[in-house]
Amino acid sequence: MTYRPISGSPTPGSPSGDGDPTPGASRRGFLRAAGAVGLGTVAAGTAGAGVAAAASPDQPAEGRAGGTTPAVRTGTGLDRLPHPLIIGHRGACGYRPEHTLGSYELALELGADVIEQDLVPTRDGQLVVRHENNIAETTDVADHPEFAARRTTKSIDGQSITGWFTEDFTLAELRTLRAKERLPLQRRHNTLYDGRWPIPTFREVVEFADKRSRTLGRDVWLYVETKHPSYFRSIGLPLEDRLAAELRRAGLAGKRGRAILQSFEPSSLQQLAALVENPRIQLLSDAGTRPYDFVLAGDTRKVADLVTPAGLSWLAGFAHGIGPTTNLIAPVDGSGRLLPPTTLVADAHRAGLVLHPYTVRNENSFLPVDHRRGTDPNAYGDVIGWSRYLYEQGVDGFFTDQSDTAVLSRGDFWAAHGVS
Repeated sequence: MTYRPISGSPTPGSPSGDGDPTPGASRRGFLRAAGAVGLGTVAAGTAGAGVAAAASPDQPAEGRAGGTTPAVRTGTGLDRLPHPLIIGHRGACGYRPEHTLGSYELALELGADVIEQDLVPTRDGQLVVRHENNIAETTDVADHPEFAARRTTKSIDGQSITGWFTEDFTLAELRTLRAKERLPLQRRHNTLYDGRWPIPTFREVVEFADKRSRTLGRDVWLYVETKHPSYFRSIGLPLEDRLAAELRRAGLAGKRGRAILQSFEPSSLQQLAALVENPRIQLLSDAGTRPYDFVLAGDTRKVADLVTPAGLSWLAGFAHGIGPTTNLIAPVDGSGRLLPPTTLVADAHRAGLVLHPYTVRNENSFLPVDHRRGTDPNAYGDVIGWSRYLYEQGVDGFFTDQSDTAVLSRGDFWAAHGVS
């Protein structure tokens, strides 16, 4: 395979887009400019939401999976990133408490290309970074007697949940709390860092990413999710306008803004599409589930309907890619063993969509039986083999709790296909 750089498409460390002076150019260009190399239908960028990809003269028409390989159209933003992409899921939460600056720092040190943030609001409308608005499991709020009366039960996306919720705290009050490990029984070593870091605001993470971009000599991208957007809209704390305003303030809005936007609710992505031009990824849960905004709107479609060619075509009208659970690509049987892969990768690429599945983790309990080692559910299994399997299916990257193993597997994948 001959690497051909994309004219005018800047690479990390080359903000002007003139040439590609940094090492590893052929890796960044792998399958981005030269198309498929017998791995199925792989794309590192998209034609843009709702726009069909044009054929490239140096791009093969067919991939091994039997579908046409979409040509990469520059200008979406995604074409400026390495391929396949390594996304630090909540940072490096396999090694540090999630969504802390310590977790993000380690993810970058271990080789993540992008770090992920989940956004929830405070009572005074500030955006903070937590996986859930219920902070009972990820902070020491239970140890603060002054907040004992704030413990309550709420209905969030149709589920009854008891705990402490960010929307009941001002930012100043949240500043008094410290983060802790969410899975202390599975990841006991992470509890060493309990209490070390506060809850970061989104603005602080943006400032951190800017600083690390300068010190690392490469662009640090953010992968930002709107959490429970319909719920927060219903209580007068909508996320989309606040997120767009923060992106504009930081110079991150638009296709060149170093921020990918994601949501489980299509209506949230549609609102964001009207506000900023950042690349957008539709998250997809298990096949039998429905996005909660569909539930509210009486839309009976399930995720199973959205991963059909017709559903993917609809998603391509406002999204540049999908973030499916790995089961939608590599299903398992009742015993947890891998079944033959689905056609989702090929179908999504035909629709001009990239795929960033979630979540790859080292521990046996999170791996298909085929890649487990021993019987201890918390011991590490063959995650490098599992990652390689996903790369071979043609995914465009994935979310991982441990960036270092994804980096090793990607290196194996590149080497097997002659990429220096």
